[in-house]
Amino acid sequence: MSIKTGSRLVLDLGGPLLWSTCLAAHSTVPCRSDVCAAAAVQDNPWNCSSSTDGRGSDGGGGRGLCACSAYPYNPLNGQCARGDVTTTPMLANVTDGVNPLYPVAFPVHAACAPGALLGSLPSGAVGVAGGSGAPLSLPSQVAASLKVERKFALCLPGGGGTGAAIFGGGPFHLLVVPEEFGMVSNGLSYISYLRNPKNGGFYLDVVGIAVNHRGADVPPDSLALDAGTGHGGVMLSTVAPYTALRPDIYRAVIEAIDAELRLIARAPPSWPFERCLPEVNEGTLCFAIVEMGPTPAMDESPAVIIGGFQLEDNLLVFDLEKGRLGSTGLLYWIRTTCSNFNFSWGTP
Repeated sequence: MSIKTGSRLVLDLGGPLLWSTCLAAHSTVPCRSDVCAAAAVQDNPWNCSSSTDGRGSDGGGGRGLCACSAYPYNPLNGQCARGDVTTTPMLANVTDGVNPLYPVAFPVHAACAPGALLGSLPSGAVGVAGGSGAPLSLPSQVAASLKVERKFALCLPGGGGTGAAIFGGGPFHLLVVPEEFGMVSNGLSYISYLRNPKNGGFYLDVVGIAVNHRGADVPPDSLALDAGTGHGGVMLSTVAPYTALRPDIYRAVIEAIDAELRLIARAPPSWPFERCLPEVNEGTLCFAIVEMGPTPAMDESPAVIIGGFQLEDNLLVFDLEKGRLGSTGLLYWIRTTCSNFNFSWGTP
C-alpha cells in the first residue's frame, strides 16, 4: 500500500494517524470539523517543541479561517512536529485472499510533516502509517472508505523478502506444498489483546517468561500493564528491530539462558546481542533480545517490546472490532513464509 504517487510509508502498529511530507500548496481541513476532533486524539507529545494545542492556526491569510493541525511522530527517533491535516490519495490492491485483483485509490486524511522528520526512516519512505484503532489510523480509514471490516492482517517477511498487509476480512492464502495448508487463515488461534489508556499500542497479557520450559525469575508483576498509568506491559512493535526488555527483566532472562546453556560453549557477544553460540558452519547464533537503555521517565513506558524480528514469518490478524489478535505461529512449520503470498495479478 502506498500514498500519493506510489511513495512508501512505514507501518507503526501503535500510531494514531498517517503522516507524510506535503507540497507547499496542499488542501487543509477546518478546525471545527469531525476530522479535526479525531486528530485531537493525538495530543501534543511531551517532546514536541510547539506548545500549541494541535487545533490549527489562521490558514486564511488573516481572514480568520482556521486550518486543523496534528502532531506527526517519528517512532524511530522520537521526534515530532506540528503539521496541517490534509486529504491525500492512497493506493492499494484489492485481493480475494488468493490473488490481487485490481488496484483501487481512495482518499485518506493525513498530517503534513517537514522533511526533517523523515530522519531514521528507511530510504524511500515519505512518512508513517499508524496501525492502531484510532479514528485516523490506517485500518480505521480503510474500513470507513472501502466499507470493509475493521480488521487487518500483517505478515512481516524475513531475509529481505516481500511481506503483506491486508485490510478487511480474510481469507488469507499462501503458496505452500502440500496445497491443503495454503489457506493459512484456517490455522489462526486468537487471544484478546490489551489496550494502553495512554497510547494506541497492542499489548499482550503475559504472566511469565520461560527458557527451555523453565520460568525466568522475573520480578513479580513486572510484565503487567497498569491500566491507570499505562506503565509496563508487553507491547508489539513493527518499528523496534528486536525484542527489548527492561533491565530488571532482561537480567532475569539472561540468567535463565545461562542456566540452560551452562554446558554449551559460548561465542563472543555480537552487538547488539549479549548471548551468542558458535554454529558448526563457523557462524554465530545469538539470542535476539536486547536490554532497554536509559530513557526519560514516561508513564506509558512498556516493560517489554516485542520487535519486528520476533514477528517475522508469522501471520498476525488484528481484529479491532472484537479486540483480539490471531496468530498462525511460525509459518516455517508448514514450509512457507510471508514472502509466499501470490503477488501475480489475477482476473477481476
